[in-house]
Amino acid sequence: MVSFGQQSWGTDVGTLAEQLVASGYGPIITPVAETADRVRLTGAAMSPAQVEPGDLFVAVTGARAHGADFIDQVLQRGAAAVLTDPAGVAKVREAAGYRLPVIEVPGVREAAGPAAAAIYGTTATSDPALFGVTGTNGKTTTTYFLRSLLDTLLTGAGRKTGLIGTIEISVGSIDTGYERIASDMTTPEAVALHKLMHSFREKGVAAAAMEVSSHAISYQRISGLYYDVAGFTNLTQDHLDLHGTMEDYFAAKAELFRRARTRTSVITVDDAYGHQMAAEATGHVVTLATTGQPAQAHWEVTEVTAQGLGSAFTLVNRHTGEQIRTSTALPGSFNVSNAALAAVMVLEAAASTERTQGFTRADVVKALETAEPFHIQVPGRMQVIAERPAAIVDFAHNPDAMIRALGAVRRPGGGKLILVIGAAGERDVTKRPTMGAIAVRMADHVIISDDDPHGEDPAEIRAALMAGAQDAIATGGLTTRLEEISPRTEAIAAAVDAAGPEDTVLLAGRGHEGHQDVAGTRVEIDDRAELARALQARGFTTLAQPSAAGSTA
Repeated sequence: MVSFGQQSWGTDVGTLAEQLVASGYGPIITPVAETADRVRLTGAAMSPAQVEPGDLFVAVTGARAHGADFIDQVLQRGAAAVLTDPAGVAKVREAAGYRLPVIEVPGVREAAGPAAAAIYGTTATSDPALFGVTGTNGKTTTTYFLRSLLDTLLTGAGRKTGLIGTIEISVGSIDTGYERIASDMTTPEAVALHKLMHSFREKGVAAAAMEVSSHAISYQRISGLYYDVAGFTNLTQDHLDLHGTMEDYFAAKAELFRRARTRTSVITVDDAYGHQMAAEATGHVVTLATTGQPAQAHWEVTEVTAQGLGSAFTLVNRHTGEQIRTSTALPGSFNVSNAALAAVMVLEAAASTERTQGFTRADVVKALETAEPFHIQVPGRMQVIAERPAAIVDFAHNPDAMIRALGAVRRPGGGKLILVIGAAGERDVTKRPTMGAIAVRMADHVIISDDDPHGEDPAEIRAALMAGAQDAIATGGLTTRLEEISPRTEAIAAAVDAAGPEDTVLLAGRGHEGHQDVAGTRVEIDDRAELARALQARGFTTLAQPSAAGSTA
C-alpha cells in the first residue's frame, strides 16, 4: 500500500506519452523535440475554466463546441500541454501554432483517465481503496452504508473515508465530521476523479465509497480507476433515453465487473439480471441473495425481523456456515438488501490477500454485530420527517423503486397511504403511465404533481401520469382518490391536510434535491423542508433532521 508522505505526483510529456503507448492508445506528440518531452505536467483539467498552471488540458468534443475552441483561454491560465483528437489538434495549431506540446489520440475520453492517473499517481494499489456500487436503485444508500461501516473500522486508526455520489462528495470521519463538496453528477469526469483521488490521499483517506452510474461507465468517467470491490444492486427500467434497450443498459453496467477494472465483484442475485451479471463478471466473483428465494449464492440474508422502522437480519455464508447478525434502521426490505451488500463488500475486502485494508475480517464482524453502522439517515432516501403521521421523503423515480418504496411504507393495519409523485422531463417517457398505474394500485390517495420538468411542458408530463393512473382505476375497479395539483408545494400541503395521525405521507421522486428546473428557471424547493413545514402548520410533531455539517447528513 502507498504510504502517505511518500506519494508524489506529476510527470513529463514524454513519460506520459510512453505510458499511453503501453496502455494501447497510440499517442502522437507534436512538436517532436526533447524540450517538448521534458515539459512538466502537475495537474489536468477538462474544463477551460478549471485549468491551472502546469496542467494538461484535455480537449474533447462537447455537445455545442470542442474544448480546443477555448485554447486562448487555456493558454492564459497556464496550460502546459494539450491532450486531444485530430480535430482538436487542427484547432490548437490554428490558434496557437506550436507554442505548447499537443498529444493526439483517437479516443480522448478513453485516454483522459489513464493520462490523469499518470499525472496524479493513481494506481491499482494507491490509496484510497475504492468501493464502487452500481445498479438502478440503491446506489446512494449502499454507499452511505459503506461509508458508515468503513468509518467505524478506520476512525480508531486515525484514518478518514471518502464518499462520491449523487448527493455529495465528502471526506472525513465520524470523529472529525465531513468536509463536503457539492456534486453536480453522480460520477464526475475522469480527470476530476483522479484529481480527487490525489486530494483524498493528501487528506489521509484510506477508503472511499463511490456510486458508479451507467452514464459514468458509458462516457469513460471511471477510466484509469481500479476498484478493490464493486457491488451490484439490481437492474430495472431506467435511463433508456441514453441506452435505448435494457440489453445495452445491462452491458454498460457489466463493464464495471471486469478483472481489469475490479479486484472483487459482489453481485446481488435476486433477479435474472443479477444471475446474468454474476455469470459474465470476471475475476473474483461473490454472490449475494437477499430476498429469501432459492439461490446458489455465497452469502444469503435470512431471519429478517422488524426492528423499529427498520429490520434486523442474519448474513449466512453458505460455504462456511458462518452467521452474522446485524440490522438497519431504514424502512423496507430493499434497505436490508442495501445493508447486506455493503456488509459483504467490506467482509470480502478484509479477506483479500492482495491489499492491506487496515482492518481485519474479525473487526468487520464485530462492527456489524455491535456498532450499528447501518443505523444512519441517508438524505432523501426513506428519510423519516415525522412518525405521527408517518411522513417520509424518498428518491423513488422509476417503476421498480416506486413499488419498493410504497411496499416499504405501507403499515399493516395502519391508516391510509397518501402519495405525491411526478416525473422528470426529458427522460424516459415510457415509464410515466406505468408509474401512474403503480401509484393508484398501491396508495389510497394519489396526488400527481411536478418533479423537474426541464424543457418539457409540466402539464403534459402530469397528463401522462394521470392517463396511466386513470386507466388503472377504470380497469381495476379501484377506489383510490386521485388528484392533480401544481405547483408541488401546494401538492405537499394538500397531502398533509388529508392525513391523520395514523396515516402515512410519502413524497416520491425528488429525495434530497433542493430545487426544480422549470424551463431553465431554478425554483427552490426541498421536499423535506416543505413536508416539515406543512406538518408543523397542522400541529404535528416533526423529527430533528441531521444538519448539513452532521455526520449522517
